[in-house]
Amino acid sequence: MANPLTPDVLVDPVVLTRALVDVESVSRDEKVIADCVEDALRKAGHLSVRRVGNTVMARTKLGRDQRVILAGHLDTVPVDGNLPSTVVDDLIYGCGTSDMKGGVALALHLAVTLPDPRYDVTYLFYESEEIESEHNGLNLVAGAHPKWLQADLAVLLEPTYGTVEAGCQGTVSAQVSLRGRRAHTARAWRGVNAIHAAGEVLRRLEAYHPRTVTIDGCTYREGLNAVRIFGGVAGNVVPDECGVEVNLRFAPDRSEKQAHEHLREVFDGFPLEITDSAPGARPGLDAAPAREFLAAVGIEPAAKLGWTDVARFAALGIPALNYGPGDPALAHAPDEHVEIGKIRDGAATLYRWLAR
Repeated sequence: MANPLTPDVLVDPVVLTRALVDVESVSRDEKVIADCVEDALRKAGHLSVRRVGNTVMARTKLGRDQRVILAGHLDTVPVDGNLPSTVVDDLIYGCGTSDMKGGVALALHLAVTLPDPRYDVTYLFYESEEIESEHNGLNLVAGAHPKWLQADLAVLLEPTYGTVEAGCQGTVSAQVSLRGRRAHTARAWRGVNAIHAAGEVLRRLEAYHPRTVTIDGCTYREGLNAVRIFGGVAGNVVPDECGVEVNLRFAPDRSEKQAHEHLREVFDGFPLEITDSAPGARPGLDAAPAREFLAAVGIEPAAKLGWTDVARFAALGIPALNYGPGDPALAHAPDEHVEIGKIRDGAATLYRWLAR
């Protein structure tokens, strides 16, 4: 197909958002959109462009003292009858409008229209953020080409509705296991009901008081919740097994190891298995480019209450922020949309920050 990312499209971030949305790019099927983005970047002339898989990286090489990264993922969740895009008043509807092709449009627009930024800039358009970490393009680049990610600050263009959300929470999922002994329910005294034993686990969760932690003026609210309970054999059998799946969202002043230890303290006396885990990221507001970016935005930053790929940058020692035009509450919804005004405001803010 002909590349829809033509020069007249690339100069307008609103038109560009629609063009990107209309290229379907569900996770693991990003080749077409990556081809289009790569072609547009190579035609710009002032960028060094490289690609691995369906992740495209473009860099300026101007010899500036500092380098920043603008990053966004190209994939979306599966389409839900919301393609092609449509426009109603000030809203663009379509799969990925909020999460996060509106943000990708800002980065791509600047990449091709701002050849002489005040910092050197790395633009990173990566694959498979919406699925398992093993496929995540940013994760793959960090492992295979870590020099691509060297920078003084990274801005991840995730949906934040035009505010700066600093750092992110860490997350741990775990299973608390309860053991009993099977018996016929008509002779229940001969067994030990594992589901009943889960009562103590639930009481500990009910009594749990999560921390509220303020770091660099950003307030992170922790949370520990049961998210799934399973067990049972049949309608006439006392169950001998029960599992309670829990999820901890923790402030970035805790390490992953400390978060794991905290869970084991809460559920002391019960077998506990960590099933999934990811570190948080501290706000990263001290770097000079971050202070200048906050000045360009003109709004006080808030804590990111959730996990994003800024944690991958933080693990490499790169301070990172979340900033994008989309509304995170609309991500993955069938009526997902982005406000045209937020796209234009986001483009103007990034230009104020990056233009010399």
